[in-house]
Amino acid sequence: MNDSTEIVGYLATVFLVISFLPRNVRYIRIINFFACLVFVMYGVLLGLKWPIIISNGLIALIQLYHLFFNKKNEPQHKL
Repeated sequence: MNDSTEIVGYLATVFLVISFLPRNVRYIRIINFFACLVFVMYGVLLGLKWPIIISNGLIALIQLYHLFFNKKNEPQHKL
């Protein structure tokens, strides 16, 4: 693993932690979606680590579903 791969892993972790700070569910989902995408990139850079790629890819799809197709069931809170 080189330094740039490690930086991507840390960046994904930062996005993941930040995604739990807002109170607005929509913001949480958006930030978590980007965290998942960066974790997918991290899994690819590590040499196709499928557990990382598959789990975060699926979570990203779930976040997209909730962001675009399941809006009526989510309460919206202010930051």
